Amino acid sequence: MSTFIGEDISAMFQGLAKCFHHIYASLDIVAIRCALELHIPDVINNHDGPITLSQIARGINSSSLNFDGLSHLMMFLVKRQIFDQVHQPEIEEPLYTLNPCSKWLIQNPKTTIAPYVMMVTNSSLRLLLENLSKCIAEGGTTAMKAFGVDFWSFLSVNPHVNDIFNEGMACGTRITMDALMSKYRFDGLKGTLVDVGGGLGAAINDIVTAYPHIKGINFDLPQVISTAPTYVGVTHVGGDMFKAIPPADSIFMKSVLHDWSDSDCVQILKKCRDSIPGKKTGKIIIVDTILHRGGDDVFEYTRIAHDLMMFSLFENGKERTEVEWKKILNEAGFYRYNVIQIPAIESIIEVYSD
Repeated sequence: MSTFIGEDISAMFQGLAKCFHHIYASLDIVAIRCALELHIPDVINNHDGPITLSQIARGINSSSLNFDGLSHLMMFLVKRQIFDQVHQPEIEEPLYTLNPCSKWLIQNPKTTIAPYVMMVTNSSLRLLLENLSKCIAEGGTTAMKAFGVDFWSFLSVNPHVNDIFNEGMACGTRITMDALMSKYRFDGLKGTLVDVGGGLGAAINDIVTAYPHIKGINFDLPQVISTAPTYVGVTHVGGDMFKAIPPADSIFMKSVLHDWSDSDCVQILKKCRDSIPGKKTGKIIIVDTILHRGGDDVFEYTRIAHDLMMFSLFENGKERTEVEWKKILNEAGFYRYNVIQIPAIESIIEVYSD
């Protein structure tokens, strides 16, 4: 303890406790994945009211279940506030219930983050994080350090991991689109709306379904749209956003620009401007992260975590503050924009073409 001479011992031990908290935080996601693999959230959800450990065990339906291990898992997940534990006087066993956190783990196709959990816990994708220090010390990306190729190239030759990644990203898109559609209206748009980097077209389909007067174009690389499903009112177009974007009345762009450097973003935004020349009612609707450094918004930690991930995965990837967004918009020739907050990690940046 001589190292701490002159230090506030209480504060030092609080610091030690915090270090241990972060060291063992990696168990959080492992335990959540374990709960998903055992279908515990659904077992609890399908029960009428609070459920005992014995009832959870029966719901898992394994002839060789380690009941003691299940007890340890549930104790940990209650401590981490993934599930709630309640007591009823007439029942000796503790009872478990879902809470607002674990309700997101139920296998509901519209309101689940289960595929996202499976993505971030995938062994190949976790390997990327193990190379973060090399990425910072030597430059380059974690994908290059781990696999010798860039991230997209790695996914292209690993179809199973690619499927897990796509399912995780689609899950995030569904949640963001639900938040966006609850707060933003597309009635004022006319003619054609192009979703730049729209992937398989889920986002533009949501918009066109809710606003059928809009003609939707899903624009992405040819190899991406080649597997896109057919949607009523949506046309899939292949191409390169750095070369040309299909002519449009307005443009939608979700979670695209954070993959790229400032100069690349300016180039993409200029191609957007070329796509809607002279259309005073045209606009670019950007759905992306805005960092609020020092902010206390409930999603701010996740935004900062995403920023570190983007930096590590892509040579110049990053999340941006509003000041940084304004800079690249101005450099691309856009001087008027409006930020709209939605109940999600991302915000809407409505950019006007005039």
